Formats: sequence, C-alpha cells, structure tokens
Amino acid sequence: MKKGFVYLVGAGPGEPGLITLRGAELLKTADCVIYDRLANPDLLRFARTDAETIPVPKRDGTGLFTQQQINKLLIEKASSRQTIVRLKGGDPCIFGRCTEEITALAEAGIGFEIVPGITAGIAAAAYTGIILTDRKYSSQVIFVTGHEAEAKPKSNIDWQLLAKFSGTIVFYMAMANLDFIAEQLIKNGMSAQTPAAAIANVSLPSQSTVRASLRKLGQKCKESKIEPPAIVVIGSAAASETPLNWFAQRPLSGSNIVVTGHRRGNAEFAAKIVRRAGIPLQLTTIKIKPLTQTNQFLQTLARITAYDWVIFTSANGAIIFFDCLQGLGKDTRVFGSAKIAAIGSGTAAKLGEFGIKPDFVPTVFTSSQLGKQLISFANLQGRKVLLLRSRLASSELEKVLAQAGAQIDNVPIYSITPEKLQSSQLIKEITEGRIDWLTFASPSSARIFFEQFQIDLVNSGNVKVASIGPVTSEQLKNLGVRVHVQADEHTVDGLLNAMEKSEKLKRKLKKQ
Repeated sequence: MKKGFVYLVGAGPGEPGLITLRGAELLKTADCVIYDRLANPDLLRFARTDAETIPVPKRDGTGLFTQQQINKLLIEKASSRQTIVRLKGGDPCIFGRCTEEITALAEAGIGFEIVPGITAGIAAAAYTGIILTDRKYSSQVIFVTGHEAEAKPKSNIDWQLLAKFSGTIVFYMAMANLDFIAEQLIKNGMSAQTPAAAIANVSLPSQSTVRASLRKLGQKCKESKIEPPAIVVIGSAAASETPLNWFAQRPLSGSNIVVTGHRRGNAEFAAKIVRRAGIPLQLTTIKIKPLTQTNQFLQTLARITAYDWVIFTSANGAIIFFDCLQGLGKDTRVFGSAKIAAIGSGTAAKLGEFGIKPDFVPTVFTSSQLGKQLISFANLQGRKVLLLRSRLASSELEKVLAQAGAQIDNVPIYSITPEKLQSSQLIKEITEGRIDWLTFASPSSARIFFEQFQIDLVNSGNVKVASIGPVTSEQLKNLGVRVHVQADEHTVDGLLNAMEKSEKLKRKLKKQ
C-alpha cells in the first residue's frame, strides 16, 4: 500500500508573514496539519478548509504530547496515504527535535522533506536592532540551548569555551535557567558586566525586550515579567543603540486596539494592525446577512446590462455580489457595457480582486461626495443607475443623483443585524487602563456597540476613540461619545494612519 508524505515546515518566529513561500504553498495542499504551540495558529488560514488540523503542544498546559506520541501520530497519518505538514516553530533543524521525527519516519519507510524557516534567534536580531554579527564587535555567533534533554547523562555545553567566546551568544529556551546560565559563564571567566538582552515573543506585537548586565538580567526579567518563549543574547551586540530597534519605534507598537464590526472585516482590520506592530482585540458587533436570494435582487441581476452605472458603496457589497455570481456560475460579463463606480479606494481594491477596475472613484469617500463628483464626471440625465448597498444605507446618495435626473434603482444587497456584545473582558481592560484605542469603521457598528456598552466608561477613561470618517463620527457624537481622531482617507488604512499620526504627536510632546 502506498504511503503518504510528510513535510517538516518551519513556521518562522511568530509573525505569520515570515513563513516561506514554500511553506505557505504546502499548507494549501496538505490533508493534515500537525502544529506546535510555537507555530502561530494564524498560519492555518493557508490550509484547506477541509484539512484536518491537530495541535501538539509540548509546553505546560492541557492536552500535552510527548515527542514519542508526536512521532507515532506522524506515522499514523502518513500511513493512510495523506500529505502531512508538520508545522514547527522557527526552523525545524534549530533546537526543533527534527532528528527524532525524521528518524522515526525513515524507519517507518515514509518519505519526508524539510522546509527551512526563520529561526527565532535570527528574527530577534532583525526585530530589535541587536545585530548579531556587526563587524564592529562580533565576527562570530553561536546558538546554544538553555534547556538540554532531561535524560542526557552529561551536558554538552562547554561553559569554558562560551565564557571566553569573543562573539555573540544566543540562547534558546533559557528563561527557566537564566540565573544558572549567568552563574556558569561568570564562574568560567566572563565579566558579570557583559551586555545581555532577553527578547520575548519575537516578531509579534507583544514583543518585549529587557537589557541588563549578565549578572542582573535574570532579576530584571523577573521584574519585567518576561516569560517564555524568549531568546537571550549575550555579548557586545546586546548593547546596540535603541534607535536601531525599528520595530519598537513604530507609532502603534504595543498599542492595544479594539476593532468593532463584523467577523470578516474585523479579521482583515486586525491583520493590518499586527503589521503595524499593534495588538488587536476583535469584538464582533454586527452580522452581515446577504440578500442575494431575494426576488428583488435576482430580478435586478437578470437585467443588470440595462443599467448605465452600477454603484458599490462598500467592500462588503462587492464581496457579497461576487460571492453570489460565483454561486450562480457567472462572472463579470454580467455587467455588459455598464460602468462601475466605487465609493472609495477600499471598495475599489476589493472590486479589483474580482477583476473589476472601477470607472469612477471620488476623491472624498462619502456618499454625498460620490454623488456630487459622479455628476461632475458624467452626464446622468435620464441614465439608469443601480445602487447595490446595505439596507440601512442613508438616502443621501439617492437624493443627489435624482436631482441630476438619474433614474435610480436602490437594491439592498445585504442587511446588518446586531450581535450580542461579549464585553466583560473589555470592561475589565478599559477599567485597568490597558486599552489604548477603540475603533469604529461604520456608523452601524458605533450605534450597536454603544447600545450595549457604557458610554461613560469610554469617555472617562484613557481609551481614545478613532472614527473612519465623518458619517461615523457624526453617529458617535450624537451618541455622546468623544471622537479623538478621524481618518482623512475614509478607509481602514486611513484610520490606522490617523492613529499613528496621533501617537507620533504624543511621543513628540513627551520629548519636549
């Protein structure tokens, strides 16, 4: 019987974008993904929806696996002719117990391939500005485990060699033994004042760095509550200048940012926050329900070529429209010669994903400006215009176009319903001052959120409120909520830019 195949894939240090192209491609084809605790579960978005995903944590916690159990699981899954991705944090071959797994596979006659990943020690250098081999002070680097196998009769670590090593030493899994490591190095001749640093959660928004002398690093890590997973760097490199730490210098670095909206939109927003080094907290306030099965929509779709203009006023509408087309076995040819307008760059970008380049996008992304600028762009007198948008959309756009003589059909393509707010954790974190930003990307999200949440708690706390645009800001102000920043460009990226601008100003004022 033909057996399956196992790919041992390095997941990288934490940030999902740091997986290799090869690793991401293999995740898309795997029948089963078996992943470590140190492999970011966000990487599972690359996996097929029907793929089996199995977590195999080996650190403290529930449902722990021994290495022998993991080996057995790999053989069991591969024996049923499946393609397996064994997703391992960092690089499989750097303190990843790769040898034990590939040996077990080889003995069972199962084929395998190793796909390298970015190991945490290398990533720590990139994400802190602690350059491991800066030629000014280090021409060599050495990787050492801070946690050897318990059954090993004798340590393989040469403390005398390390104490005299004239380069950079990088310890993995060292937090539990940090005081012992420092003691051994000092006892064997290393200066107690040698620069050292510990970097926790490398490449993630929660990354934190502690610097101290070798003797004091353990105590300072306890005071700063640095916990595994963490990398320890010892040597002159650890004294590198703070300005080189580009990741920590980003304006939203370490900021706790609440996103409010529907599930899919929150996930996309959260991913952008992470890329800017912020820490997102997703809070679902609304649910988007497609209305593409209604008679009104289906009849409109059947005669859509009769329209001169089709207008999309949100990315949600674009997604729902093209999801419907795909389900009906149709494509962009349904538009015929109709021209397409989008309310803003975000909606235009979403249409672009489906092969549509809008004929018109206003310079200011509001319904009012869409209408006014479209009238200046094209003669709408007697033209047939189709609006595909939310059932809750205001009549402002419709009125502007009607005044220009357009014949308008307003067809709801989705409705918005409230979700019950899971707010207990948010209340606790706002009360304790741990939330920096509360964001709103639509007026409906703002309204539904504050129908279930205490306005006074937000207004009286340190949390700042960010709005995507004037319509949302107006809704917040009508509710009695203070708006601290509003996006100049009314998109999620524009919202993040406004928040970054505010944080930069805050830092500048602190320095003065």
